[in-house]
Amino acid sequence: MPPKQPQKSKAQKALAAASSSRSKGKKKWSKGKVRDKKNYAVVLNGELHKKLFSEVPKKMKMITVYTMVEAYKINASVARRCIKELAAKGKIKCISNHSAMPIYTKI
Repeated sequence: MPPKQPQKSKAQKALAAASSSRSKGKKKWSKGKVRDKKNYAVVLNGELHKKLFSEVPKKMKMITVYTMVEAYKINASVARRCIKELAAKGKIKCISNHSAMPIYTKI
């Protein structure tokens, strides 16, 4: 059995580990892609309310929450409420009433 070598100190072990590693230090994680926050309307004002309730049943062929959000720059919760109100008034009709993505069309 070969003779034991003297134990290295913690500082010596850390120096050996740092010098033996191929990369410089710890791996840096990327932050990922950051999208700009959309500042959409959370409450309908009178002008937007009139515009939305007059244009949607006439102009839009397919009505979903996302199409209303993109077209009128409103929040998704506001778009859902507007769609339900338009459907209740009978201005639009439901094609698919799936909970994830309800689809409506003009009458």
